[in-house]
Amino acid sequence: MNDTLVVIGEALIDFTPTEQGVALKDVSSFTKHCGGAPINIAAAAAKLGAHSKVLTQVGADAFGDFILETLSLCQVDITAVKRTNQYPTALAFVALDEKGNRDFTFYRDPCADLYLSAEDITVPTFQNCGILHFCSVDLVDSPMKQAHLKAIQLAKEQGAIISFDPNVRLPLWNSKEDCKNTILEFAPYADILKISDDELFFLTGQKDCGQVFTVFPSATIILLTCGEQGSYLMTKEYHLYEKPIPVKAIDTTGAGDAFAASFLYQLLRDDISREQLSLLSKDILQAYLRFSNAYAADSTTKHGAVHAMATTQEFHDFLQKFHVSNIFISDS
Repeated sequence: MNDTLVVIGEALIDFTPTEQGVALKDVSSFTKHCGGAPINIAAAAAKLGAHSKVLTQVGADAFGDFILETLSLCQVDITAVKRTNQYPTALAFVALDEKGNRDFTFYRDPCADLYLSAEDITVPTFQNCGILHFCSVDLVDSPMKQAHLKAIQLAKEQGAIISFDPNVRLPLWNSKEDCKNTILEFAPYADILKISDDELFFLTGQKDCGQVFTVFPSATIILLTCGEQGSYLMTKEYHLYEKPIPVKAIDTTGAGDAFAASFLYQLLRDDISREQLSLLSKDILQAYLRFSNAYAADSTTKHGAVHAMATTQEFHDFLQKFHVSNIFISDS
């Protein structure tokens, strides 16, 4: 049974400030959190009850230890994670404005995850793979880019759904053009594309999502997150919307990852195959969107990323608190 979410990409430590509304240079203290978009997604899906597995590399250092321990506590499969003495685990320092929006400074050149190679990606890892998810941070010119291509190939051979979140981080690229061109190079592999409103404009030059399939014609489902403006789900047949939930956001780190993870979780929960994606009804798609919209909102009410991802019970409590109805939560 193909019931496992496999994620590939960066694994790092997020240092988030203990105070909001302060420029990064003026932050006096930070709290350590396990991070990296693929890590956040694997952890969130596991907390909701899915089987998830991580493909990455961390340093043989204390930060690498912390990442692996955190993932293990979330019940994420870490058997495919490599370790190296040659390169350190990546670090990111985050500043938060009054609304919880972020400003990043990265320390990851070189870092361990960029040196996971195609030779490290093997067929047994993709047994039971129902979905492969990846982002663009590790698609810079590195061995990890080739590892992504190998992973996509093996996942497709398994018949898995391919999910891609560009997760644009321009400071990590040599130029905006390199970033954009690489994302557009990898987008055709994706059955599901998750982008933010800022990324939509960066990649297409458009703020209106009405023509998004002219830029990404290979996608079956496109998910668009717009922060305080809510979220959209688009297929070639439907254009669906969910209004925002009025939470007081304290940290938006990982909110997009929470959205993506909860959407992929629902596909695994309902045993949706790649062939079935384009056949999902409007009502089912709206229900999936409503779930992910709420799950992402919940994640912004807590600090950190992995720590902020709700378990099934925590999410149920959140829905009751904000009187959100018509969301299916599995007991398993």
